[in-house]
Amino acid sequence: MIKVLKSGFYSNIQDQGRFGYRNYGVPISGAMDLYSCEFANALLGNSKRCATLEITMVGPKLQFLKPTSIAISGAHMKPKLNDVPIEVNSVIAIESNDILSFGRLDKGFRSYLAVKGGFITEQVFKSRSMFNNITKTKYLSIDDSIGYLDVNREFKNSNAHVKFDNSILDSNNLEVYKGPEFERLSSDQKNRLFHSELKVSKLNNRMAYQLEPLLENTLMPILTAPVLPGTIQLTPKGQLIVLMRDCQTTGGYPRILQLTEKAINVLSQKTTGKRLKISLKD
Repeated sequence: MIKVLKSGFYSNIQDQGRFGYRNYGVPISGAMDLYSCEFANALLGNSKRCATLEITMVGPKLQFLKPTSIAISGAHMKPKLNDVPIEVNSVIAIESNDILSFGRLDKGFRSYLAVKGGFITEQVFKSRSMFNNITKTKYLSIDDSIGYLDVNREFKNSNAHVKFDNSILDSNNLEVYKGPEFERLSSDQKNRLFHSELKVSKLNNRMAYQLEPLLENTLMPILTAPVLPGTIQLTPKGQLIVLMRDCQTTGGYPRILQLTEKAINVLSQKTTGKRLKISLKD
């Protein structure tokens, strides 16, 4: 069991998400940066489906009440175990009453904490991913408890040779496919999309990222149609909205582009003011 001593800015349990319920209006959810989430699990020999703790911008302070092994991947947040710095992307042995804390955000925006065997929390629709009105809570609070298996702290890492793809944190390029309404764009609009620098606005969260500047637009809204994480919509006023993991299942704005899976991971590691370029994938 983990006791939450400090909750951080927005710490929540996420796995790969819940599938098969979009026809009921249930979002997929899941880790914003699935690559980093799965990497942390891989270091421990966990299944990709194991739940992790997604940590956003400011880390929590956690007390482990029984032995386990952990791995932290994604954003660099200067983690410490009992006030001693520890490495990211490596396996760390935990003993009873050890305290994990985090320092200043150095790179990226979201970090992922995995424990051997995965976190044991409420499961709804075959997923432990926290989402408002689906699970009892949408993020951790002080004095919450998180379950995990009691494992041998002498666990040896058999995946030490796995190398983290730093482009997830370092890249400013978002690869995209053409969306269903892409060809409705004018030549000028297409040129501006692919040859202008974009910036993450202050309106960014697990549901969607808005990008700046506005793109002059005369396209008419469409009939409500399916959307997915990574869909880029263009509003009547010219706002580019990139849907993320907690997005709705349908929308009425033209779907002009679709991020690749890697691009969703890259964007999830960006915060307000970060500059980006969009490129069309062959």
